[in-house]
Amino acid sequence: MLGLVLLAAVVVLPGWWVKRVMKRHHQPADRYPGTGAELARDLLDRVGLDAVPIERTDQGDHYDPEARTVRLSPDNHDGRSLTAITVAAHEVGHAIQHAVGYGPLVWRTRLVKTAQRVQRIGLLLIAAMPIVLLALRLPRAGLTLLVFGLAALASGIVVHLVTLPTEFDASFRRALPLLDKGGYLKPEDRRPARRILTAAALTYVAASLMGLLNFWWWLRILRP
Repeated sequence: MLGLVLLAAVVVLPGWWVKRVMKRHHQPADRYPGTGAELARDLLDRVGLDAVPIERTDQGDHYDPEARTVRLSPDNHDGRSLTAITVAAHEVGHAIQHAVGYGPLVWRTRLVKTAQRVQRIGLLLIAAMPIVLLALRLPRAGLTLLVFGLAALASGIVVHLVTLPTEFDASFRRALPLLDKGGYLKPEDRRPARRILTAAALTYVAASLMGLLNFWWWLRILRP
């Protein structure tokens, strides 16, 4: 029981911390004169990426390497908070990585595509499980399909964990120097900005850990 509590804490706490940091620095909402989208546009233009568009999205803040587009959530696209401009700078960091041919980003993009294909296979295996389990009356084979299907779905977790250095590079080697050199941050905001950049780097990992917990829970249920 204690082991389960400790595992849940290790998995849940990073996600809780990321959300707490982001939410805390969304106030005051008008701390900066420009929005996250405006800051992103200025940063991209400064580094010669004026062809990279910025879009509002409901799918979470991210850089889309296929569309070569920076996408920001409504709060960060239109907001003027410290969180808004810092997260925008982080996503610009990914655009810069792409422009300079940063190897780990290219590698991650390929891994994500592979993981998506593997996850589709996982969904098919899970969908086939009831047929094997009930119609064909092969319970062991059905459970095996389910386990392999869940493992395939978990491949996305591995991608995010092994490509974490790409996120920290975007935050601290790309975004933070741009914010510093451009004098965008208020002096007292540099330390909280570093926390936000750390949170931005850990966003996918926090989500992946939750997926890992779900995978582990299913294995516990299915274990004979």
